[in-house]
Amino acid sequence: MEVTHAIGRRKAAIARVFVCEGAGQITINKRTLDNYFPSTILQYIVKQPLNTLGVAEKYDIKVNLIGGGFKGQAEALRLAIARALVKINAEDKKALKVAGFMTRDAREVERKKPGRPKARKRFQFSKR
Repeated sequence: MEVTHAIGRRKAAIARVFVCEGAGQITINKRTLDNYFPSTILQYIVKQPLNTLGVAEKYDIKVNLIGGGFKGQAEALRLAIARALVKINAEDKKALKVAGFMTRDAREVERKKPGRPKARKRFQFSKR
């Protein structure tokens, strides 16, 4: 039984994924997918690469997730699963790339600048 490892990142979230053949169980930080992500939308985001290739019931996935919020974690996990599936079968890369699951979303939080309340916001201008 061969285990494939991959990492996905989004904003401050980091997902480490271990994929092996099994019955379709997804375990995140020792909790089930439904327990960790109660929202069906986030569950759908996580399963997108598996459903695209039609292998949702073929692999067991163990995940270590840290940092970020739930949306960032779900998208980091989606990227990690897609990368692991490509390591298992390189021919799947084209289908996942077309669907947009192989691209790392590089947007990060812009830092706060000195003399301003936030990154881009300015204090109210007063002419007099």
